[in-house]
Amino acid sequence: MTPPSSQIYIDGTFYAREDAKISVFDHGLLYGDGVFEGIRFYKGRVFRLEEHIDRLYDSAKAIHLTIPARPAEVTEMVLATIRKNELHDGYVRLVITRGTGELGLSPYLCKTPSIIVIASTISLYPAEKYQKGLILATCATRRPSHDSLSPAVKSLNYLSNIMAKVEAIAAGGEEGVMLNTSGYVAECTGDNIFVVKKGVILTPTTGSGSLYGITRRVVIELAAEAGIPLREMDMSRYDLYTADELFLTGTAAEVVPVAEYDKRIIGEGRPGPITLQLMARFRELAESTGTPIY
Repeated sequence: MTPPSSQIYIDGTFYAREDAKISVFDHGLLYGDGVFEGIRFYKGRVFRLEEHIDRLYDSAKAIHLTIPARPAEVTEMVLATIRKNELHDGYVRLVITRGTGELGLSPYLCKTPSIIVIASTISLYPAEKYQKGLILATCATRRPSHDSLSPAVKSLNYLSNIMAKVEAIAAGGEEGVMLNTSGYVAECTGDNIFVVKKGVILTPTTGSGSLYGITRRVVIELAAEAGIPLREMDMSRYDLYTADELFLTGTAAEVVPVAEYDKRIIGEGRPGPITLQLMARFRELAESTGTPIY
């Protein structure tokens, strides 16, 4: 039996996947002019939805983009799209583009931004990677600095991350570590980074070039709840090479361990006790809290 086509929300209307289209003159397509959020939902609840919506509006404000709906309305668009697709577990991609306009960089050529919501299932890494750990490699492509486009903005322009991902794969890695322009660790191509050293959790500061990750924030909360000391600091590759444990966090990735980085085995080459504790606690929290869908 052929599964029903997914339904995509675009500016107030649902379209079958094969009919969901935007204009070739949309500045999101032409110039990467727009913002987005990736959001997870578990067992009929959307995890940290309010925080994702808040970050979406912050990203839009930072690039001088006015979202043509109130936060409560965008929240309902997300929930309605999940309901339309009859899903209980999965992933939402919420996209705001600058909208259709004439050729040229000026955002004032676009009259009305577009709102797109896609609800689907996702599996970023194979299940075995959560048991054995990822392989990481350092990328030559640097994380954009705060004096260009702030790393806090989740913009549609992900080309530097994509080039870093290409480099990581070419080096035999499954994910890549991006450094900032000063040579300190910023984040991975799509995830925040955490190290465990002698029972203390370390993570790069948001000022180092990392995204203000929502899953990152949850892990910081869980560490405090468990009484595990945690420090935000400037970190070099040395700090990652010599870690007892290393793990990544992200909405799609959740909490995923790392077994090897730049050919160095991390700890004992398998997920460590603090990583496993946080993985289990995150899963428990994600599956028991959130905004009800139905």
